[in-house]
Amino acid sequence: MVKQAKAQRMLTHDQIWAALDRLAARAGLSPSGLAKRAGLDPTTFNKSKRVTTDGRERWPSTESIAKALAAADSSIEIFARLIDEESGDGRTIPLLGFAQAGASSAFDEQGSPSGKGWSEIARPITDDVSAFALEISGDSLLPAYRNGDVILVSPGAPVHKGDRVVVKTRAGEVMLATLKRRTAKAVELQPFDATLGERTVAAGDLAWVARIVWASQ
Repeated sequence: MVKQAKAQRMLTHDQIWAALDRLAARAGLSPSGLAKRAGLDPTTFNKSKRVTTDGRERWPSTESIAKALAAADSSIEIFARLIDEESGDGRTIPLLGFAQAGASSAFDEQGSPSGKGWSEIARPITDDVSAFALEISGDSLLPAYRNGDVILVSPGAPVHKGDRVVVKTRAGEVMLATLKRRTAKAVELQPFDATLGERTVAAGDLAWVARIVWASQ
């Protein structure tokens, strides 16, 4: 029984290749485009190269995976998450790096994802069809969030005092904060970035506020 349980946890040929496909999509590339950016032969990750002419499975080398991760500006932890997506229900949500969230084209006026740069991840537990995810980079949000954490943002969830939220101003600034108080005239915030003090944003300067409902910590 123990040997059987261990076998069930082994990675499969299909899982590894599917994760590489997702890695390419996450970088906005085709598998051949990812291989080319990684300095490999453009056909390295093609589907035709995954099985030999006599039907044997061909696995990507650790070197090619490492180069692909570097080319996609991703980590082995992200690659592991891409493998885990195989066990999901097939439903996905948009994902964007938090550093890119302030771009003028990243969201529409209602706070929904728009424009280029978004990839997808398997959807965590939420029924909000408008939900999206942001990936944290750097250590400026410690101890609330670490580098590589993914947060799930639900525009449809009610927001209350004390909730962790994503706030975007009409000037384009995006911040993660704790909501201290909200009135008809303004919102009072305590940003997670230690370099920022308490903030009060006038209602007229506020584009949208959305609640953070989950984090991959």
